[in-house]
Amino acid sequence: MHEKTRRAVLGTGIAAAGSGLLTACGSPGHGAHGGGHADPDGTVTGAPDRAGAPAADTRPEYVSPHGPEVDARERKRDPGPVRRFRLTATATTLDIGARKVKSWAYEDQVPGQEIRVTAGDTVALTLANNLPQSTTLHWHGIRLRNDMDGVPGVTQRPIRTGASFDYRFTALFPGTYWIHPHSGVQLDRGLYAPLIVEDPKEPLAYDKEWVVVIDDWLDGVGGRTPDKVLKQLNGGKGAHAMDDDGEGKGDGRGRKDTKGGKGGKGGGKEGGEADAKGAAARGGARGGGPRASARRGAASAESELLGGHAGDVTYPYYLVNGRSPESPQVFRAKRGDRVRIRIINAGGDTAFRVALGGHRMTVTHTDGYPVVPARTDALLLGMGERYDVLVTVKDGVFPLAVLAEGKGRSTMAVLRTRGKHPVKLPRPKELDGKLLTAAQLKAAEEVRLTPKEPDRIIRMRLTGSMRRFDWAINGRPYDPSQRYPVRAGERVRLSFINGTRMWHPIHLHGHTFALPNGGPRKDTTILLPHHKVNVDFDADNPGLWMVHCHNVYHSESGMMTILGYRK
Repeated sequence: MHEKTRRAVLGTGIAAAGSGLLTACGSPGHGAHGGGHADPDGTVTGAPDRAGAPAADTRPEYVSPHGPEVDARERKRDPGPVRRFRLTATATTLDIGARKVKSWAYEDQVPGQEIRVTAGDTVALTLANNLPQSTTLHWHGIRLRNDMDGVPGVTQRPIRTGASFDYRFTALFPGTYWIHPHSGVQLDRGLYAPLIVEDPKEPLAYDKEWVVVIDDWLDGVGGRTPDKVLKQLNGGKGAHAMDDDGEGKGDGRGRKDTKGGKGGKGGGKEGGEADAKGAAARGGARGGGPRASARRGAASAESELLGGHAGDVTYPYYLVNGRSPESPQVFRAKRGDRVRIRIINAGGDTAFRVALGGHRMTVTHTDGYPVVPARTDALLLGMGERYDVLVTVKDGVFPLAVLAEGKGRSTMAVLRTRGKHPVKLPRPKELDGKLLTAAQLKAAEEVRLTPKEPDRIIRMRLTGSMRRFDWAINGRPYDPSQRYPVRAGERVRLSFINGTRMWHPIHLHGHTFALPNGGPRKDTTILLPHHKVNVDFDADNPGLWMVHCHNVYHSESGMMTILGYRK
């Protein structure tokens, strides 16, 4: 094990010190008895439990998010020192480099300033809501207590306009995580921020650390908002957002890229000196601008890597740490520096291919958990996925190139060891080199699940079509009264079957699962069209936990459901 080195943390945030205050810049279920149709071996082959009621706590056969089982599990985590933070969600004007846009953000900046703690710390964060809608805060990837998970109408009531909510939990496991709302399509505005949980026994040696948050952007451009786009896609049904009473309410064209991304440039010029033609191509004039229909964009976004159709929505901008390629963020280092880069895909509808020009990357973690180190030229990240990589810096100026997979557009940040004058950066060859996905990785030995046959198998078939936009799981659109039952102590296998013609990034709350054959520990995995993947997890975190597609337009059109711990 290497000695932990002193690191310079660059990028989007500051660390919380002691118990200081960080101000970032910028229906409940009720059910019948039983659940599914369980075979003698525990396999669930049928429907989930379903019924309606005014509060999640009123189903006595299931563990409540506010029940004693949740408190008991938290006490076993041995809560450590308290780190206090405060965030305000507000409507604001954001400078994204190419232009200024009106959107929503945490404390007037995008991404929100990072939250950084040490494993074992108690996180105490107050979220104040100054938005015109109710909101919540979800801690993506964190294995936290259930009543802090931020799912409206299931684990908490939505936070009304003008109100606030105190989140408090133990951050037990180190890793790269992030925060975002779980209310309607608010995620596709500027409401997200990185959450870094440091390892007090960090085994990696490195000189600097960068946090890179990548995003697709449309809010405030040409009158577009995520809510309008969702209504356009699903025929005016709107989102499955929950109001304060727990009742559901609603509130372009890209160039074809059959090889998964040959249509985009690797960057643009540094320091805001991109030429007008390049800016127009990236900004939407040729790729379907603000007036372009999301359905027209859906017809032409193609990627072999994603099994065909790449996305439903045409975005005018793609961002790295809140900046378009016309005015990219610049990371500085010295030749020979060893740099850890934490990469987070905070997009709403876009997978990203990422490469650092002139360098190879060594992947060390995915979704917060260590893997057997693997060298690669490029990575593919679905929405919600995270990767940590190490690079040894060469001398010069290099693009950290981010390609919107299948959508023919790109964005970038810049790595620079010398000089400050803008230079033209070509598309890096690494984007078309060896590409790594999670299926090619193996979990580090210390985080592998103990081999065991599953006690329960839950089959979840992803259903729906792009034409009808009727996304669902097992043919049932989201209903917060649904429960797929599990019991504490079980090894559970989720068998995801994609019966649709589109890829989906599937996310499980409150747990991490293992991909097959010694694969990595993850909480979000890419499921290609007409493919199946079995993932296993240990049921060790009681409560009600969502499973959903992390394409926000799919989830809010119905591709969500809930796992419930039986008492």
